Amino acid sequence: MTAPLTPEHILQTGLAFWASKTLLSAVEMGVFTELARGPEPFAVLSGRLGLHPRSARDFLDALVALGFLTRSGDQYANTPQTDLFLDRHKPSYIGGMLEMANHRLYPFWGHLTEALRTGLPQNEIKSGGPGLFESLYADPARLREFLAAMSGISRGANLAIAHDFPWSEYRTYVDVGTAQGDLASQIALANPHLQGQGFDLPEVAPVFEEYVAGLGLADRLTFAPGNFFESDLPKADVILMGHILHDWDLPTKQMLIGKAFASLPAGGALVIYESIIDDDRSTNAFGLMMSLNMLIETPGGFDYTGADCAGWMREAGFSLTRVEHLVGPDSMVIGIK
Repeated sequence: MTAPLTPEHILQTGLAFWASKTLLSAVEMGVFTELARGPEPFAVLSGRLGLHPRSARDFLDALVALGFLTRSGDQYANTPQTDLFLDRHKPSYIGGMLEMANHRLYPFWGHLTEALRTGLPQNEIKSGGPGLFESLYADPARLREFLAAMSGISRGANLAIAHDFPWSEYRTYVDVGTAQGDLASQIALANPHLQGQGFDLPEVAPVFEEYVAGLGLADRLTFAPGNFFESDLPKADVILMGHILHDWDLPTKQMLIGKAFASLPAGGALVIYESIIDDDRSTNAFGLMMSLNMLIETPGGFDYTGADCAGWMREAGFSLTRVEHLVGPDSMVIGIK
């Protein structure tokens, strides 16, 4: 017999923002960092977090039911995953992306319907303010949060690239739009023979240099300040662009690929990675929703399929292209000059 139809999936998705905001508020309040010291009883934990008695137990028990905390008797504790990835004091912390989602994306996404009907961004631009990057780079605190968020959302893919790409064939690389420098750092840690550079706007330099020095890589990774709209890209055997192309319209995407081609030697490689949409555009929901996020945040940005990107590479002159899955929704498109 055919199973009866139920509205469960519709309701779970339609109300998914309940669970999302519960987790985002927990990250904001430092719940997982607090519990990284060890389990705590309800009264101690709620007091240290400053929770009101009316909602404290519901909030903490909701985190238990959602699988982000465990509870034994009256004692609350992190799960192995939240202890590893959501403790601000650990290098594996990925909460930067969630912090940005809480502060920026959550309120802006409330205007998605308007964006879909107008094709216009719904961030600061809407009220006459500066664009996403102008706003972020003008505020050092927000810039640090954004750069940390980029490391958080990219860490799994960065590790995969560092270990899966055939680095033994190359000697130098440059990470374009390097942010904190996590991609450049993971590559250097996994491949001691390589020398690398991070390329980004000058405001990023102190954050990059602090991050790289903390990993003991200052002798192998340097920062190259520049604006890829105004200058050529640094020359290297491999040029990488992670979560860069989707910020821009098609002519800008093609321009950046062309600049990479010009800076590579014969046999050099361009590696572009982000949440590449599957060619059938039917399974990578994260990649498709990331493209909607570009609608919210940028005047012309959008995400794309592997076939799209490979086609732009061939138009720029790359002779060989391939698409390889990395981790989760992320894939990389590789072009060989």
